[in-house]
Amino acid sequence: MSRPTTSIPVPALCAETARRAEGVRCGLVRRLARGVSVAALVSAADAALAQHAAAPQSLVLGLQSVFGSALVMGLLVFTTTLAIFSVRDRRVWSDRDRESAVEIARLREVEDRTKILLGSERQVLVLWNEADAPPSVEGDPTLLDESGNARRVLAFGSWLKPADASRIEALIARLRERGEGFRISLRTAKDRFIEAEGRAVGGRAVLRLRDVSDDRAALLRVEAEAAATRRERDALRCLLESISQPVWLRDGEGRLAWVNAAYRAAVEAGAPQAKGEGTDALAELLDRPDRDEAASNRRQGKPYRNRVTAVMAGSRRTLEVAEMPLSDLADPAAIRTGGIVRDVSEAETMRAELARQAEAHRRVLDDMPIAVASFDGRQRLVFHNAAYRQLWSLPHAFLDSTPSEGEILDRLRAEGRLPEQADFRKWKESLLEAYRSAESSETWWHLPDRRTLRVVTSPNPQGGITYLFDDVSDRMDLESRVNALISTQRETLDTLAEGVALFGQDGRLKLSNRAFAELWRLTPEIVERSPHIDIVVELGRRLAPEDGPWDDITSAVSGLSDRRERQAMRMARVDDKVIDAAVEPLPGGATLVTCADVTAQANQERVLKERNEALELAARLRNGFVHHVSYELRSPLTNIIGFTELLGEETVGPLNERQREYAGHIMRSSGTLLAIINDILDLASIDTETIELDRERVDIRETIETAAEGIKDRLVESDLRLEIDVPASIGGFIGDRKRVRQVIYNLLSNAAGFSSPGQTIRVAARKDDGSVVVSVVDQGRGIPPEVQDRVFDRFETDSAGTKHRGVGLGLSIVRSFVELHGGHVELVSEKDAGTTVTCYFPADQGEPTKQLAASIPTIDDSETDPS
Repeated sequence: MSRPTTSIPVPALCAETARRAEGVRCGLVRRLARGVSVAALVSAADAALAQHAAAPQSLVLGLQSVFGSALVMGLLVFTTTLAIFSVRDRRVWSDRDRESAVEIARLREVEDRTKILLGSERQVLVLWNEADAPPSVEGDPTLLDESGNARRVLAFGSWLKPADASRIEALIARLRERGEGFRISLRTAKDRFIEAEGRAVGGRAVLRLRDVSDDRAALLRVEAEAAATRRERDALRCLLESISQPVWLRDGEGRLAWVNAAYRAAVEAGAPQAKGEGTDALAELLDRPDRDEAASNRRQGKPYRNRVTAVMAGSRRTLEVAEMPLSDLADPAAIRTGGIVRDVSEAETMRAELARQAEAHRRVLDDMPIAVASFDGRQRLVFHNAAYRQLWSLPHAFLDSTPSEGEILDRLRAEGRLPEQADFRKWKESLLEAYRSAESSETWWHLPDRRTLRVVTSPNPQGGITYLFDDVSDRMDLESRVNALISTQRETLDTLAEGVALFGQDGRLKLSNRAFAELWRLTPEIVERSPHIDIVVELGRRLAPEDGPWDDITSAVSGLSDRRERQAMRMARVDDKVIDAAVEPLPGGATLVTCADVTAQANQERVLKERNEALELAARLRNGFVHHVSYELRSPLTNIIGFTELLGEETVGPLNERQREYAGHIMRSSGTLLAIINDILDLASIDTETIELDRERVDIRETIETAAEGIKDRLVESDLRLEIDVPASIGGFIGDRKRVRQVIYNLLSNAAGFSSPGQTIRVAARKDDGSVVVSVVDQGRGIPPEVQDRVFDRFETDSAGTKHRGVGLGLSIVRSFVELHGGHVELVSEKDAGTTVTCYFPADQGEPTKQLAASIPTIDDSETDPS
């Protein structure tokens, strides 16, 4: 059975053939690249052709032949060319392979030699190829770090001393930047020596670190120790040069080898002329016997110590000398001994002064009221004062035996004088702990006898402790009372309606009450911060903007004014309140400020002031009216009296009995009216200060009798008796006779007006303690207590129930005239027991002179009750 044939288009066949030919070519190239021989290529080509031989039988034979021949020819040409090039390249690459093998062998030999050289000693090489690339590290990292971590080689701070680490980092930076080489020795943290060498090789920075050999390390150590020794020697010499004590060094033969500046100054040698100048010419500081003794000790190799006297810097001083052997070398010129001198003259003086001060200190402590007791390091009593003995009532013999503190405590406990303790042994041990303490301590002992002691324990510089027993019982009681008093005062201040504030010397608020805070609206937070006066004033100006009072308060509190005086001011607030403020300076620079709300009082004062002004105006109008009317009445009254006298004398014709009676009544009434007018005029003159006293010698008895004669008719008419009790030797005094008589007359008239028929009026006079005392006593109904305060006021009368009809001017004129004389009037009265009016005139007034009125009674129309 024959295979079926398939018809393929020519274009598609060509494309497929070309694709397969390209695949064969590529395969040949790849094989050639892999080193495939020409025969293999030919075999491959034949195989390809064999594949193509399997093409479909239906292809046109002509096309197969053409394309097959062309393909075979192309393949043959291509293969031949490739074979020729392959043979030539293989020859070239064979030569290069041989050369490469030779170079590789040489490099391996160099690498082996390099490894041998690197491994010949412990070292590490660090190579920086590029600026930004990390360096490569070769060698033995355990040289630097036991962990063998090559990355830690450049962490110099982890294995080098800090100074060497900073040094090597700076040198490496200069090596990489400027190519500067270096070679130094470094010291590790474990005191090993590392030699570091840096170079620039072929534009690259190379660092070599290697362990220094033992000899090198030993040499470096020796050099380091030698340098340290030189530094120490130089430092020691500088120190010896700077001290104030003379120091010297001697060689093996005892000669001075070196001295310091203090030695030269002590022997007055001056400074050396040049560095290294010898000491052969220097004088010895010590005297010959002391030098011989020191030389003897040097020969025996013993130190020499002694206290001597020598001349140092021109004055004899007390010195402490110490000379010590320094070495035992065979070289005679080597330094063998060194000496130093310490001037103890001042120390000796200070020691003696200290002894005197200690004695004085003991005497002072013995006089102190605080008990003091000192114990040494062995806990033995070494000092106590009289107050200590008195506090514990211990005998002298016991205290002088230097007892231990434990013995004293045991004795005081046995006598019941120490505070009660639950565990006395533990308490005693806690007290003795103070001997091992370096700080002072303070405790409180409450004794069984109700005393309280403040016990201060202080360590002594020489060892031991000192006790201070301060009896603070009275002080604590006083503090308790003071605290209670302060608390009471604070509560009292808080209950006051008046604002109180206390400012200290620094101008800050120290104390205030609630009224002050509420008055100026200060919050508790502000008060607790103790504000300054400026802050308080700033807050107060919001309510009382007037600057004057606040400036005065600020000046008084801050102490800006030269004089600290009490000040008072009134402030008007914006809410129509009136505040009275007062500033009172206190001792110690403190200032007390008080503020009171006087709004109601200010309003009342304003009303009263307006009322008083109105009353004064009314009084002036009344006085003017009375004065004017009195003068106007006096003239016609004088005419009436004159014509009445003419009628009574019957010069114009005879009068019958009734006419004579009427003329008498007119005469008496006119006289009374004239007396009233005269009194009013006198009072008016007193008010205007125009009345004058006509001073002369006043006979007291005669004046009283004259006044009594003027009222005789009235006494007879009223059936009254008059008694005059005046000593015949009473004499007189300087005064206005007319006014004194008028005073007595008014008193008698007043007494007669308020007496009942059959009663007695008594007038007495005496001299008592430089005063003339005239008293008028009646047995009338007396003056009620509520009226006694007004009886001396003008136009005040209390004539109800009596026949007296006065206008209330008699007693007022009495007081005015007595006060014009420099005296005063007293009134004593009891209901239904009579009245006593006493006038006191100064007995010695000197020469008679004119005296103007000095005091004027004020008329008060507001009091209208009769007296």
